[in-house]
Amino acid sequence: MATVDTLGRPLGSLRISVTDRCNLRCSYCMPEENYVWLPKPDVLTFEELERLVRAFGQLGLRKVRLTGGEPLLRRDLPSLIARLAALSLEDLALTTNGLLLRAEARALHDAGLHRLTVSLDTLRPERFEALTRRDGLADVRAGIDAAMDAGFQSIKLDAVVLRGTNDDELADLVRFARSIGGEVRFIEYMDVGGATRWSSEQVVSRAEILARLSHELGPIAPATEPRDAAPAERFVLEDGTSFGIIASTTAPFCGACDRARLTADGRLLLCLYAQEGLDLRAILRGGADDAELVARLAETWGARSDRGAEQRLATEQRGPLVPVERLRQRPHLEMHTRGG
Repeated sequence: MATVDTLGRPLGSLRISVTDRCNLRCSYCMPEENYVWLPKPDVLTFEELERLVRAFGQLGLRKVRLTGGEPLLRRDLPSLIARLAALSLEDLALTTNGLLLRAEARALHDAGLHRLTVSLDTLRPERFEALTRRDGLADVRAGIDAAMDAGFQSIKLDAVVLRGTNDDELADLVRFARSIGGEVRFIEYMDVGGATRWSSEQVVSRAEILARLSHELGPIAPATEPRDAAPAERFVLEDGTSFGIIASTTAPFCGACDRARLTADGRLLLCLYAQEGLDLRAILRGGADDAELVARLAETWGARSDRGAEQRLATEQRGPLVPVERLRQRPHLEMHTRGG
């Protein structure tokens, strides 16, 4: 039986950040010049991560997604994937920016990774460089091709939509995803973590995304399958092309959220907006046995009442969640540290 929190939400999904390092500097995630990195000895080992996933599994965990920072910067990542794939999870996925994917795709697939998501906010090289401060779109495209060749089916693309930056590419991204047999998911710009230059004027809402796509691509219908706890609401065009929208900013789905987050150094966060978390590294390295570990996880999830996106939506004067000075004092609040 799955462990549930105070709002009756089960623990079904875990996002694991395997590193806080990233090889891009996206304007909506890492817009500042300097960052405080986690000390390498503090980062959880693969053995520790496997042990934690086993413990979470006793509470009903079914799905794991590996993130970063950029997870492909973590040395020998396929060996971790092989460890987790052996645990018979319902879903084992990875989100990457794609820069290193061409060299890693085959090893990831062969290690047992089920699904792959590539972050792709634009199809224009000059715009990619402006958004990420790196010249890397060709590498990302090559990585997607390599993933398809390696055998990954229905690759998902994540696109954060920013008004005046890439919101004129919505239809192009849908068409590109269709051309590779994949699906794009549009993500509303969120005021969390390192989004230190966030403003409500930059947010392109779910309603506006649907209106624009309908104008360019024709009638749109909701997908027929139940959404359950999935963050993306899915839609279908008349020709069968599907896409998703993650409307965390304007239409939060906190009531169905079954997701926990684990930072690279072992801090358990119960919400993307959480300010504090449980230090699982200290518990692991303090000699706790498996029974104690499971008990602490069950106690923490059972007390969960987080609904951060809903609370932010109700905020009257809404700006960036965390000022730059506080982020530098507390790097766990960064999006790239908590696997946003």
